Amino acid sequence: MSGSDAIILFGGTSNERRVSVASAQHVAAVLGEAEAWFLAPSGAVHRVTREELAAFERPFERDFKPAAPAAFTSVVAALESQPSRVFLLALHGGEGEDGTIQRMLEARRIAFTGPGADASARAFDKEVAKQVASGAGVRIARSVHLSKDPKVLRNELGEMLAIYRRIVVKPVAGGSSVGLYHVASAEEAERAARGIDESGEACLAEEFVSGTELTVGIVDGPSGPRALPASEVRLEEGRAFDYEGKYLGKGTREITPAEVPAAVSRAAQDLAVAAHQALGCEGYSRTDAIVSAKGPVFLELNTLPGLTRASFLPQQLAAEGTSMLSFLEGQLAIARKRRDRS
Repeated sequence: MSGSDAIILFGGTSNERRVSVASAQHVAAVLGEAEAWFLAPSGAVHRVTREELAAFERPFERDFKPAAPAAFTSVVAALESQPSRVFLLALHGGEGEDGTIQRMLEARRIAFTGPGADASARAFDKEVAKQVASGAGVRIARSVHLSKDPKVLRNELGEMLAIYRRIVVKPVAGGSSVGLYHVASAEEAERAARGIDESGEACLAEEFVSGTELTVGIVDGPSGPRALPASEVRLEEGRAFDYEGKYLGKGTREITPAEVPAAVSRAAQDLAVAAHQALGCEGYSRTDAIVSAKGPVFLELNTLPGLTRASFLPQQLAAEGTSMLSFLEGQLAIARKRRDRS
């Protein structure tokens, strides 16, 4: 079908919506017949021409503002207008990845790509995801849920820092390395505490695991889930894999396939498959891990990882020898099959 019945849904209210626009640009360029619909932060949905989407420049740095007025006042109205179509979710974060939109689609028996509502909700909460993965025998990094009380929060950060000497602070729900802090000093702990105070988000502090940072995409097929070649993230001295590093190429180098021994890559791939299955994912996902001296450690699983031209999943598909078109058509087929069996 080459996406003739597909609608690319992108945008949303989360702080990852700029990445979503870049994903939609790439997907639309590959699926020549798919429509593109933009979910605005207001909740309204706009139809976007392929030309307008393709012409938008610097999506990681600017907010996309559609030229046409909203076609639908709400996402529910938009979904219900096309019950027989397949929604290719190019959403990242927020209601697009936490199971909210997935639940809307499931309730109406509308086909969509990516994991279902329950798996999305489990994976989006980093603490729940770690508990589920650990229950399946996957090694995880130790962490604590941080208080929102400023005084207690600062005490908790100080205690974690005293135990582990270096910690990572991140939102419980979120991605694209937004709101991520690497903390190795009292000054950095205070900066993280101020950031948490300002954001109001629930956060966790996690032990820093030293090792090689790998990320592995998982793609479902007729024979079950398969692991793609792992990617390696190398950082310049003093840099973290934050938003600028991930999307603006500052201080990081991404290597696909990872330049690690085959046994190390296989261990990370096995961990990613185990996490994908334990969380109940269907379609595709991407798992981030650190390979320590004792083996790979699970960090988090992304249910709708980036599909931009530079994202890890497209890199890994290319390394495997699978075209982006073949991948997307496979995901649309899985979406239709899931709808028809429900």
